[in-house]
Amino acid sequence: MNAVIYARYSSDHQREESIEGQLRECKEYADRNDMVVVKTYIDRALSAKTDNRPEFQKMIKDSAKGLFDIVLVWKLDRFARNRYDSAHYKAMLRKNGVKVVSAKETISEGPEGIILESMLEGYAEYYSAELAQKVTRGMKENALKGKYNGGIVTFGYVVDENNCFQEHPVNAKIVRNIFERYSSGDGVKEILQSLQAQGVKNQTGKIPNYNFVTGILKNRRYLGEYRFRDTVVENVFPILVSQEVFNKCQKRLALNHKKPAHFKSVKEKYLLTGKIYCGHCGDHMCGVSGSGKAGVKYRYYHCNSAKTKKTCNKKRIKKDLIEEIVINAIFKILNDSDLINNIVDTCYAMQTNENTELFIMKNSLRQTEKEIENIITAIKRGVISDSITSALKHSEAERDKLKNQIALEEISRPVLTKEQIKYWLKQLKNANRTDNKEMQALIDTFVNSIYVYNDKLLIMFNYRDGERCITAEEVKEYMKNKENPDNQNDYRSSSMCVNGGPSGTRTPGQPVMSRLL
Repeated sequence: MNAVIYARYSSDHQREESIEGQLRECKEYADRNDMVVVKTYIDRALSAKTDNRPEFQKMIKDSAKGLFDIVLVWKLDRFARNRYDSAHYKAMLRKNGVKVVSAKETISEGPEGIILESMLEGYAEYYSAELAQKVTRGMKENALKGKYNGGIVTFGYVVDENNCFQEHPVNAKIVRNIFERYSSGDGVKEILQSLQAQGVKNQTGKIPNYNFVTGILKNRRYLGEYRFRDTVVENVFPILVSQEVFNKCQKRLALNHKKPAHFKSVKEKYLLTGKIYCGHCGDHMCGVSGSGKAGVKYRYYHCNSAKTKKTCNKKRIKKDLIEEIVINAIFKILNDSDLINNIVDTCYAMQTNENTELFIMKNSLRQTEKEIENIITAIKRGVISDSITSALKHSEAERDKLKNQIALEEISRPVLTKEQIKYWLKQLKNANRTDNKEMQALIDTFVNSIYVYNDKLLIMFNYRDGERCITAEEVKEYMKNKENPDNQNDYRSSSMCVNGGPSGTRTPGQPVMSRLL
């Protein structure tokens, strides 16, 4: 009878000889029973808990060719540790005229053999389930102790000789820099481009992508938190980021996920998009527009919860008016000499902080130069091949690229004097109010967020204690002082909201002044 041998072992922690032992005993069994072994199928480091085994599936497929009559295994648990899979694939083999035989387990052909075989398969399944429980228990104990549980190590950490996590000397700085930049207003794409330009690689040595940055920003391990299934252990990792910065990043990620576009159409630019929020529910306000009966276009900022979910009663606020109020508030800052001096001092002091990007690039350069040195040493010892030559050329190109990037970084980030900073801030006072790009730059530079209530605006600026509350009375006074005489008497209400639909037409009994906001 023709036979094939199927052998496997489940993990690379077992000795390679275990496969050889299986083959040897199966061949001895075949010789004793006048079987001719025509082929062997071997799955290495694959569990029999599932049928996702390439050689196993190939054997099942080959059984339909009529090339063999017997599948010889060392023990039945080599074939399967799941009774359903075992019964299913044995039935497939029987249909093709093939029988499964165990070299070490004597099973008779009668009814008692069926009971014994079923018992052996059940024991294999029990052993597998029990082993899984033990492994899970061990991994849980590792988690409670903050020890490495296998897999890819989280970016920013290394595993020491005690299987504990420690800060990576370079990557930990990269992680902190990512959180600091994002919490300060930089976008994910902007951060990613700088990482790629610096030659940063992810845990597997590949070029980072968009998900790499967002994954870091969402990872609670940087707070020292270790999660394994339903077990959560705190303060077992070195903490790389504060809770305050982490929460700020989560809030910004959530807002950016549903952030509306700056443009409602090609011609409509909403300058406060992403910075303006409803003071009642905290949701962001988005740009909306509509036309009146006369065809006049009206534009507003509207609370997203009020607009889509109907869970907030905040009314719309006129786009042009609130943008003008915010821009005027910025110009008041630029005209406040004491405040400008404080900003100048702070900006000048910040330049003395470590340039993290430059540090990362210089570290990458040192590593690349070390690689070049090692390759040259190998060549001097007579180790010359096409791959060595190619590696040398690649490393030299990487070195030259990093040198250029370092030079550009040092040139692009010179230390400015206080006079230069003050001069730049003074130039902002000359910005063209009719230029959307210049006004957008002003808003992005100075404004952190704006909260709109029915009776006031709360503007949070990007400097310490930079909070400005603008009341409805101040808006009313501002409207009276506008040069346009048509608007001087329109604002007679202290309610900073718009009633009625976005068409701009007022409802019966609605005062004319309420249409201004």
